Amino acid sequence: MKQYQFYGWEQADCSAITNRYRGIRTPVDLYDALSDIWSAKTCAPRMRADWTPENRTLGQCSITAFLVQDIFGGKVCGILRPGGNYHCYNVIGSRCFDLTSEQFGGEILVYENNPEQFREIHFAKEEKRLRYEYLKSELERRENSR
Repeated sequence: MKQYQFYGWEQADCSAITNRYRGIRTPVDLYDALSDIWSAKTCAPRMRADWTPENRTLGQCSITAFLVQDIFGGKVCGILRPGGNYHCYNVIGSRCFDLTSEQFGGEILVYENNPEQFREIHFAKEEKRLRYEYLKSELERRENSR
């Protein structure tokens, strides 16, 4: 069995609630697919200069977490970070996982008692909504061409 590095990968086994993406059945499948899609273009602008293929999850959290929610349901929660921004992750039933946690290296994040995040607030920033739409369309293109 392949070992992943993102937080909660061992319990990221819930099933998709949509069949819109042919090869995406679990969050691990989604992680594998997004690993080929995450890029500087999908990275948050304030972090883009630091994005590298070796740290491909940098600046991808909210758009990824809301895409996870689209495919698997559940809630998006956020960890308040220095500077006032939230790092987003997913909670589905009793499962908690963070497809973009690798961007923090060895930093330990606390995934308990964090506030729910809402796309209406995050996507009020047009650049973030456009990055989400791009990520989603690239995933659709990738999965539907298989």
